[in-house]
Amino acid sequence: MLEVERTPKLDVKRIQEDFPILKRLVHGKKLVYLDNAATTQKPRKVIDTISEYYENQNSNIHRSVHELAEEATVAFESSRDKVQEFVKAKSREEVIFTRNATEALNLVARSAFDKYVKAGDKIVVTEMEHHSNFVPWQQLSQHKGAKLEIVDVSDEGELDEAEIETKISGARIFAFTHMSNVLGTITDAKRLSKIARDRGAISVVDGAQSTPHIPVNLQEIGCDFFAFSAHKMLGPTGVGCLYGRRELLEEMPPFLLGGDMIREVHRGQSTWNDLPWKFEAGTSNIAGVIGFGAAIDYLNSLGMENVASDEGELTKVALEQVSRIKGIQIYGPPDYRKRGGVISFNLGKIHAHDIASILDSEGIAIRSGHHCAQLLMEKFCVPSTSRASFYLYNSTEDVEALCNGLKKVEEVMS
Repeated sequence: MLEVERTPKLDVKRIQEDFPILKRLVHGKKLVYLDNAATTQKPRKVIDTISEYYENQNSNIHRSVHELAEEATVAFESSRDKVQEFVKAKSREEVIFTRNATEALNLVARSAFDKYVKAGDKIVVTEMEHHSNFVPWQQLSQHKGAKLEIVDVSDEGELDEAEIETKISGARIFAFTHMSNVLGTITDAKRLSKIARDRGAISVVDGAQSTPHIPVNLQEIGCDFFAFSAHKMLGPTGVGCLYGRRELLEEMPPFLLGGDMIREVHRGQSTWNDLPWKFEAGTSNIAGVIGFGAAIDYLNSLGMENVASDEGELTKVALEQVSRIKGIQIYGPPDYRKRGGVISFNLGKIHAHDIASILDSEGIAIRSGHHCAQLLMEKFCVPSTSRASFYLYNSTEDVEALCNGLKKVEEVMS
């Protein structure tokens, strides 16, 4: 067993009991789930809440006046209130439900199409972006004849601050991640948003990796847009969220047309619903949004400060232990205080997919590949990496299993 000094604020053993899937065996071994940056497991509370909706409240929302519809609408809109409070948005009208963070970021890029970006303008992104916060801006710049500037990442996985100051000058949009899904790097979103604001640029923040793991206060950060996903924070798949400053959302044209975003339709013209429904076309993922509310309730019961503290300590332990393995190459900041619970690595010349396959045979689930961040793979001159990512139900025993699994990889591939 690992001998480490660690005083967790959360009772991990008790928390694990809340997650049914953690009781199953994989290839006859106890499941060790370390692929949380891709998606997280769901507590019984979330699963039961979704079942409750389908068993007792199933109805469309914002339309009918019968009891089921009213109950479903109240539950759905209650989740919006919970999201607003969780990320400290100024008003509930600034919380838009989408399918995922990817759709939320695309919504901003598409709606910015004519309003904010013209030929000759400049859009700035960073080298550590997930494809979802890079490709929409790449395509927008190409379509509009704008210039795309990319802020480089240092060898230790941090943004070049001097380069930010230079490249953001004259930019219309600055899009950046709050936490890298590959490097774990936590950016200073408050400072970067201020730099953008001071130079007249709109700030678009990918918060898919940060929101599940650290306290987020959007009023303190001061960004213009912020996107995140339910499934990375104990909620169901198919639900995401876009925060936008109200005055910007009021000015933006809708991304999708029809259904709940309509106010009136006439032969010659149509008008749009009020915020937030202006951007929520068609029937929403009602059960998913209600389940998202239950996930937020669960996180609030633990306290995000506690979640962040424990994950930081576990990441410290994992970095120390994994770095001792001969031939290991870890990417990202060496200081655990500058990163979230993500460790991307390569082991000698062993292919990342082989590492993941052998670990899977031991019941250990990690991710291998380019992680939808091929710019970073090019940066570090590798085709792929292996990635272990932690969450609130992971323990030092899981870290020990990972280290033992990597030793098994060496044995099998030697």
